[in-house]
Amino acid sequence: MSCPFCGHENPDGARFCNDCGARLAAPATAPEPRSYTPRHLVEKILASKSALEGERKPVTVLFADVARSMELAERVDPEEWHRLLDRLFRILADGVHHYEGTINQYTGDGIMALFGAPIAHEDHAQRACAAALELARDLGALAEDVRRESGLDFAVR
Repeated sequence: MSCPFCGHENPDGARFCNDCGARLAAPATAPEPRSYTPRHLVEKILASKSALEGERKPVTVLFADVARSMELAERVDPEEWHRLLDRLFRILADGVHHYEGTINQYTGDGIMALFGAPIAHEDHAQRACAAALELARDLGALAEDVRRESGLDFAVR
């Protein structure tokens, strides 16, 4: 596990960095999709034959992550950083799910979302664009809150 503060590579299971002594975050476990996907979307996914059997089709992918996240993480308390990322992930999930996109992958500081799979929509590109515009608005408000509360130049790209 890499230390988010000094970058030192530590053995798996280490609770503190062997180089700088910083507390290391517990390794993230991949949550069960039902735990972070709204019930109505889970039901649509499970009802979709192509979602269960697999199918090649065009999709639109939306990526979002925090700009300069390592630099920002070094400037705040780890618990404050965790709270900020929790707020970020809630906003991202709500925006994606509002347009029936699905979060394919959570990264350390962002997401990769799909529109058009596993739930097929002919207008998947428009849905992704609408989600991106909504997220830009909502994440802009979050960035303003963070600047006011912490003085961090927080931005999502």
